[in-house]
Amino acid sequence: MTRARGFSLVELAVVMAIVALLLGTMMVTLSAQTDQRNFEDTRRRLEQARELLLTNAIVKGRLACPARFTSDASHSGGMESFCTAAATSSVSTCAGSETTVEQTHGTCSNHFDGFLPAASIGYAHTDASGFAVDAWGNRIRYVVTRTNVNCSGGAVPLYGYTTMYTSKSHLRSFGISCQPDDLLVCRSATGIAGTPPTCGGAANQIMTQSLVVAIVYSTGKNGATGGGGIDEAANLNGDRVFVWHTPTPSTAANGEFDDQMTWITVGELYGRLISAGVLP
Repeated sequence: MTRARGFSLVELAVVMAIVALLLGTMMVTLSAQTDQRNFEDTRRRLEQARELLLTNAIVKGRLACPARFTSDASHSGGMESFCTAAATSSVSTCAGSETTVEQTHGTCSNHFDGFLPAASIGYAHTDASGFAVDAWGNRIRYVVTRTNVNCSGGAVPLYGYTTMYTSKSHLRSFGISCQPDDLLVCRSATGIAGTPPTCGGAANQIMTQSLVVAIVYSTGKNGATGGGGIDEAANLNGDRVFVWHTPTPSTAANGEFDDQMTWITVGELYGRLISAGVLP
């Protein structure tokens, strides 16, 4: 009689190692596919937000103010947030007196550190508090210009403070010769310096302060906590300068970067408003 022979422990170990390797490879592939799908979905959401902002500008005759989030107990619920009084200097500070009631003066409570006003523009992808979110569930950011130059119509806004782009009456009064004068998009945080900060030279500059009226961006998979890189940190420090480039890993010179960004230029805004008969 012949004796049945089973697998040895060594053979079983080899088989288990192969199975584990195959499963690990499958998990990595599925994770990469999920990340790519979320990346593309977020890109579509940003473009949708951009179009809704432009459509809302046609309906309202102005750009929307950002939504405000200070804490769980103090936020605008995904709606635009205004200062109750018009600004009287080049710096907007109205902490404690913000309102979601539309103000004709157009002074926003959070120009550079606000969020997409989903509830005000009809954006569908929101969290439980009404704030717009990307495919990873992180809140979508939105900033809008606040200073201007070269206005030829009517009285120039006080101290150059841009209540015009977020104010219907001011947009019509000051004329389409007005240009924004603050928001910058840089290629890298390296070189950003000065007061007010600049990109540090034309070579590091993607969009100048005379072109951009609004920026919409996602903080990516790693969210608002970021990956520890200086480029991502530059998008969350509350000033007028922002950074955008292709994604980089944590081993890159300026650290991990997975933010996604789109913007609205002043020419595009004026073009849409003129085509719709809102301006001049």
